[in-house]
Amino acid sequence: MNAVTPLTQHGYKSAALRNPRDAEYDAFSRVTRLLRQAPRHCITAEAVQAVHLNNELWTILAADLAEPGNALPEAMRAGLLSLAGFCLRRGHAALAGEAGTDALIDINLSIMKGLRGEVAA
Repeated sequence: MNAVTPLTQHGYKSAALRNPRDAEYDAFSRVTRLLRQAPRHCITAEAVQAVHLNNELWTILAADLAEPGNALPEAMRAGLLSLAGFCLRRGHAALAGEAGTDALIDINLSIMKGLRGEVAA
């Protein structure tokens, strides 16, 4: 008899069952939650950390999009790379106190909807 309850009975899925879209959605969800919980301007350590993590996420995404083996259509890759550039510039402006984070939150939420198939890609 196994005394340990499998994690799947607690709502946890096996990592082997997750697909890349789920992982991307989770990353955006976590960063966006931090952005939403922090002040909209980088006046606290929490806000700075949230924007920094958002910049890291978009940097990782941009690097993946630039890889020759990326399977996304070229036009979509180009559009997402452009969006990554905007998010990084806006993130740096937020860190410099020149912009708020509302646009970053809105973009991340739109990406999350796209990953869930809620909007046309």
